[in-house]
Amino acid sequence: MTENKTATARGTSLPISLKHSVEIANFIKGKSTEKAKKRLANVLAQKEAIPYKRYNHDLSHKPGKMAGGRYPLKAIEHFMELIESVEANARNKGLVGELKIITVIPNNAGKAWHYGRKRSRLMKKTHLFIEVSEMKEKPKKEANKKWKKEKYLHKK
Repeated sequence: MTENKTATARGTSLPISLKHSVEIANFIKGKSTEKAKKRLANVLAQKEAIPYKRYNHDLSHKPGKMAGGRYPLKAIEHFMELIESVEANARNKGLVGELKIITVIPNNAGKAWHYGRKRSRLMKKTHLFIEVSEMKEKPKKEANKKWKKEKYLHKK
């Protein structure tokens, strides 16, 4: 039986925009949890903007190597809570190494009406799913060169 080296966390019916969630998910996917939290903290401090690549109509340019971007503060707070939750789940499962975010899935949640409004308006709700796995340590360059050299010598 193979060991499961992943941990997951799920947020359901979060009061955030799906469009903001998609852009934040693209921003943190593939990064370690520590690096993702640092970058999201920079966005909360408005030192760095989230680059909007898909939902970028009528967005102003931001400093750095991006075109349009925003600072979706409310959505980032929910992402930070979910990242901390998935880290706790990983520790509970016994994963001790550095964790890499391998999957971030934002989905539409059920729509509810704002109560007490004269004009009907739907609330924004989003489901989030985050999966992390242990990062494998990369072999050192010297050991890799030695292995290639030995492989080459065996061919002769």
